[in-house]
This record gives sequence, structure tokens and C-alpha cells, in this order.
Amino acid sequence: MKLISDRETQKRAARFLVVGGTSFAVQVAVMKVASDAVGLGTNGAFTVSFGCSTLTHYLLNRFWALPSARVDTWRQAKEYLGTAAISWVINLAVFRLCLDGFGLGKVGATAVAVPPSTVVVFLLLNYRVFRAGAKKPGAAVADRGPRV
Repeated sequence: MKLISDRETQKRAARFLVVGGTSFAVQVAVMKVASDAVGLGTNGAFTVSFGCSTLTHYLLNRFWALPSARVDTWRQAKEYLGTAAISWVINLAVFRLCLDGFGLGKVGATAVAVPPSTVVVFLLLNYRVFRAGAKKPGAAVADRGPRV
């Protein structure tokens, strides 16, 4: 409960939700264009839209919503891609369930597919990938992540 009550975590979560809404809008718009105008199949259109949404999500989180003191940028990017892969699996599974199992349309299924992974992704990004790091008064933070 302490993690949720921390003011900095609350601010990061609010910015994360704004980024999520923006990324969702990108995903829906690209899904619509990729499937209707370009004519990609359902899974192809979903994957292209997810990729565009993920790029938007990464850039906005990395530089605004979840600013990080980490200096190991390449490792951080790989961790983000791993998190994105987990998100894609969750999103595609729910998308197909809603499309095939519940008869929702592509846009509706896309809308329902996003929320289930949001909590998991926030926790991974906030506390691992884009963690703020421990701040020492008057000192710059240089969190290089755990030594492996």
C-alpha cells in the first residue's frame, strides 16, 4: 500500500495514464488505417498498430512520464522491449478473445485489450525499467541498475 501512497509514484502513475491514453489513440488510429485503408489482415493490422503505439509509449514514458536516472540506456531499451513483448502477448490474447469469443469489432476489441496489461506494464516500467532511483540530497543519481 505504501507504494501507491507515495506522492512521486502517484504523479508518475498519472503521467503514465496520459501516455497510455495517447498511445491508445495512436493504436486505434493506426488499426483503422492499417485494416481499412491499407487492407492488412486483422493480426497484421493489430501488430502494426501495436508497434506504432509502443514506439509512442516508449518515447513519452522515457522522456516525460517516467524519467529515469539510469545511464545504461541500451539495457534499459532491451528491458522496455521485453516489457512490450509481455504487453503484446496479453493484448493479442485479449484482442482475439474479444474478437472471436465475444464478437466485438476490431476497434472495440482493441479498446478492451489495452487495460488488462496496463497494471503489469506500469509496475514493470516504474519499478524496473524507468525507475526513478534513490535520490541523495544534493547529489546526482547515477543508477546503473543491478550488476549481473
